[in-house]
Amino acid sequence: MSAARTKARTRAFQILFEADHRDVDPLSVLADWVARARDPKPDEGVPQVGEYTMQLVEGYVQHARRIDELISTYSVGWTLDRMPIADRNVLRIGAYELIWEDGVPDAVVVDEAVEIAKEYSTNDSPAFVNGLLARFMELKPSIRRAQ
Repeated sequence: MSAARTKARTRAFQILFEADHRDVDPLSVLADWVARARDPKPDEGVPQVGEYTMQLVEGYVQHARRIDELISTYSVGWTLDRMPIADRNVLRIGAYELIWEDGVPDAVVVDEAVEIAKEYSTNDSPAFVNGLLARFMELKPSIRRAQ
């Protein structure tokens, strides 16, 4: 696992989380983050937004309807709206990367998503995220065929 990729995933999660929390388009939040990072006098602590962060956010947005449909279909006992906001957004990033990005081993995608859930969500979230993404991993060939 590369530290740069780990940071990129975390930032993509944070951007989706912010967009979801504010009920705005993730691409506008991404644009805000990029603009703040490129400010000639950036605030201390403004995170840089790398290429892979942009790729993850843009990829989720491109497939958002299908990803949310998959999460809703397979998250037994949880509607998307009732799910903790952190879980919903780590699953969105994980599902996008797992199904549409081929450059990263599936197990790494799942492990990284579980780590984000550990850091940002409830005690039950890592197991929930792991279980759902593991299910998507099994279903990946049929999900891709259905595209």
